[in-house]
Amino acid sequence: MESRCENCIIRQFNALRAMSKEELKKVSDSKTTKTIKKGEPLFDEGDKLNGVFCVRNGVSKLSKLSANGKDQIVKLATKGEVIGQRSVIAEESTNLSAIAVSDMEVCFIPKESITNTLHKNPDFTLEVLRHMAHDLKEADDVIVNMSQKTVKQRIAEAFLYLKNNFGEDEQGFLALTLSREDISNVVGTATESAIRIISEFKKKGLIHTSGKKIGIKNERKLVELVEGF
Repeated sequence: MESRCENCIIRQFNALRAMSKEELKKVSDSKTTKTIKKGEPLFDEGDKLNGVFCVRNGVSKLSKLSANGKDQIVKLATKGEVIGQRSVIAEESTNLSAIAVSDMEVCFIPKESITNTLHKNPDFTLEVLRHMAHDLKEADDVIVNMSQKTVKQRIAEAFLYLKNNFGEDEQGFLALTLSREDISNVVGTATESAIRIISEFKKKGLIHTSGKKIGIKNERKLVELVEGF
């Protein structure tokens, strides 16, 4: 019963909440649930999608490959988010790739279920527009951060974001473990620079590490660094 869309609490986090019970039943009859292992792609940049992915569990990184062959992570999509809707609605190839950074459970909803409801349900259309507008706002913030903040500020901000959005484990490490390369791809710098700054943060007592795991030791100092103090 839990995997039925009309009984799923995950939809409260996305545009599906504006669908009627009948519409949700149709979506539920057409969708498939998939398990995506850490490191596996949901889709690659340039793919033509014939549906969208609703995240039930886990985290995916949405990234774009630059001309120099480096990935720029644009967003981390987590529980409740719908991935691929811009591409499906615009009928364009995907602008980003989506790769699981932890084991994921996703529901794949065929394109027809989305487009049919868009034509018939103005509340659903408005919800989709709101979510896409929110994504645009986040993209604007990323652009401003890249141009106005130093790499150190961006890394400090990334750690605070990971803590605030994904929490910490029992040992006080960030619950979502990103590789050093992923961290560098989030903030838009070379992996070597990210490693050097992480080491510097550790020496200054701002963070503590254990292997790939990172924990925040002095949140106040990180916030001050982000704010330019």
